[in-house]
Amino acid sequence: MFQKITAHIQRDIQLNSSELEEFHSLLVEKKVSAKEFLIEPGKEVLYEYYVVKGCLKAYYLDKKGNKHILQFAVEDWWISDFEAFFKDEPASLHIEAIEDSYLLGIKKEILEPLYERIPKFERFFRIKTTNAFVALRSRILSSLQLDARERYLDFCATYPSIEKRVPNYHIANYLGITPESLSRIRKSL
Repeated sequence: MFQKITAHIQRDIQLNSSELEEFHSLLVEKKVSAKEFLIEPGKEVLYEYYVVKGCLKAYYLDKKGNKHILQFAVEDWWISDFEAFFKDEPASLHIEAIEDSYLLGIKKEILEPLYERIPKFERFFRIKTTNAFVALRSRILSSLQLDARERYLDFCATYPSIEKRVPNYHIANYLGITPESLSRIRKSL
């Protein structure tokens, strides 16, 4: 059950069996069916989640009710409304399963004591946060520097497993283009 997250962690830090056992004991299993919400606006966000199996999307609804997809998460990724999680604020994002998903969650109040007991985890989560920051910056620069076709090609190259699993209209939304524009781009390729 914990093989995937163990391999995920061991790519960045090395843990002995007792450290792994302690970490595993802190995780909470969560199953979310397709089209079911993991997190909804206004609710408390107590966990960040590791995706063992499945595919989810995080999105924001603007004042006009328009959906803006901010993130997809598939196997071996982390997802939450991180701003709400870290700032102890109500969620502003919807996180919805695109596929039936199986996740492992870790509660925020457990992290600081975990860092004190096993400092390697502070390094692990710092690496994850840094990688997320770099990916976000890259996405912002991509949206500023590249045209729609180039953004789509970049998306496909960066996230080939997502491109095959997510409906085209979700990819178009993520890229900030219309589904019709994405269809024309795909046809031209």
